[in-house]
This record gives sequence, C-alpha cells and structure tokens, in this order.
Amino acid sequence: MEARAIAREITMSPRKVRLVADQIRGCSVDEAISLLRFSPKAAAVPMGKTLRSAVANARDKAAREGELVDIDELVVSGVWVDAGPTRRRWRAGAMGRAKPRRRRTSHITVVVEARED
Repeated sequence: MEARAIAREITMSPRKVRLVADQIRGCSVDEAISLLRFSPKAAAVPMGKTLRSAVANARDKAAREGELVDIDELVVSGVWVDAGPTRRRWRAGAMGRAKPRRRRTSHITVVVEARED
C-alpha cells in the first residue's frame, strides 16, 4: 500500500530542496523524520511537513481499507521536487535601470509505502 502527499508552490528554489530530498530517499519514516528535524537546511521544514502528511494519508487510507499500518513499517519510497511557477519581480538597478529578481517555487511530492518482507 502506498500513500502520497504533495506540497505545491513552496517558496524555495528546487535546487535547494533537492539537497534535502536526496537525504531521506529510501529511509524509513522514523529515520527520515529525525534527519529532517535536526537538519540545518531551511528546506527541511516544508519537507518534514509533507512527509508527516504522507504518513497521515497512509494511516487514513489503511483505515478506510480496514487494515492496520505501523509507522515502523513505512519507508520513503519516492521523493521528487519539481519546479513551480517563477514569480518575477523588479528591483532598482544602477543608473536608473530595473534589474529582474526571480522568486522560484517548488512542488514537493513524497511517497511512502509499507516495507515488503
């Protein structure tokens, strides 16, 4: 059984978020949560929130199917980060010109599934 959670338009560049995503891919859920809790990266906060949402979705899906799911058996089977829409802003530049500022956003997808024995 697999469950997923998607966080859209996180105000952080995908390149920075992928560094955190690579750390938790393939880990157990308990290990991934502890890695994210003590990570100094700012991207660990939205990644942890999305991971906890995926675990809650797995619990809810299992309850609807009449099964029991143990958090210790869940594994982060997939994490990917896609680029969201880029907001374009302008800032004053030298000699009266305008300089572009690109505010990048990310879409985070986390998939958890029960460990196969």
